[in-house]
Amino acid sequence: MLAHPTGAVRPVASAKEPLFSFGVIADVQYADIPDGRSFLGVPRYYRHSVAVLRRAVQSWNAHGGVRFCINFGDIVDGFCPKDRSLAAVQAVVREFDGFRGGPTYHMLGNHCLYNLPRSELVSVLRMPTSSPARAYYDFSPWPGYRFVVLDAYDFSAVGWPRDHPVAAAARRFLAARNPNADKNSPRGLAGADRRFVMFNGGVGGAQLRWLDGVLRGAAARRERAVVCSHLPVHPGAASPTGLMWNYEEVLAVVHRHGGCVAACLAGHVHKGGYAVDGRGVHHRTLEAALECPPGTDAFGHVEVYPDRLRLVGSDRMASTEMLLKSPTSSELASA
Repeated sequence: MLAHPTGAVRPVASAKEPLFSFGVIADVQYADIPDGRSFLGVPRYYRHSVAVLRRAVQSWNAHGGVRFCINFGDIVDGFCPKDRSLAAVQAVVREFDGFRGGPTYHMLGNHCLYNLPRSELVSVLRMPTSSPARAYYDFSPWPGYRFVVLDAYDFSAVGWPRDHPVAAAARRFLAARNPNADKNSPRGLAGADRRFVMFNGGVGGAQLRWLDGVLRGAAARRERAVVCSHLPVHPGAASPTGLMWNYEEVLAVVHRHGGCVAACLAGHVHKGGYAVDGRGVHHRTLEAALECPPGTDAFGHVEVYPDRLRLVGSDRMASTEMLLKSPTSSELASA
């Protein structure tokens, strides 16, 4: 179903060819160091991850119809030696520069912020933002479609100088919710409360108001929106320890605007995940490039049709068909 500019709703036949396609990859976390393991013992292949990215770019270029690509954060790993952080980020950016189909859109992850200040990352990653301190933005790659890139560490204890008011407020926020001395540990926390750890973060008030305005405008123009974030915003699509601190507030904004949001895409939780919420919004967390053993891959491209999004994954990234919910007349009227 698609909406006419007048607000009427009509059925559409399922198109055989997509309107456009875009590439996706998450959690490259490159570092020129020996392979290691996560805190949970999962193998991590720091040098091989950039080879996964290289094959992703080759695949997108060979496809011919991929118009842009999105990197879902954590471009380098926190174990990267700090005197090599900038060089590591630049090396990965050069790999993305090999993509010939169009622009690459980046977002901040916690590992990015372990390595470089956010203002430097915004510049090196060429984020189309209005300020070096701002890492969230939106763009429209095709008529009738809008992509919204969030800064999931806008409110966070990482990525800000220790004496910055945001960092101080985030530490107080964590202290009230996580009793552990090590704030990266969820020990003793239950269910969704396990998200209150230092390696996660949230969307601040100003960004929430901005998101509300962007989606209000998208709904008024009858655009379909895709929200992109390093951190997942739905418990069904991620482990509790990987959720955004204030995912409920973000979801409330997503659900407020006439059903215009088709999907929320994320990284961070390396095993991936998928859920559809009660309003019909798809939540797809993408499998990490970092955890691909040599000879394996995790990347994909998303084909956008009038009635669905189709993630075509490679190897360890599962393919996913996401049928789009049609907005009701009442939703269109209230948008």
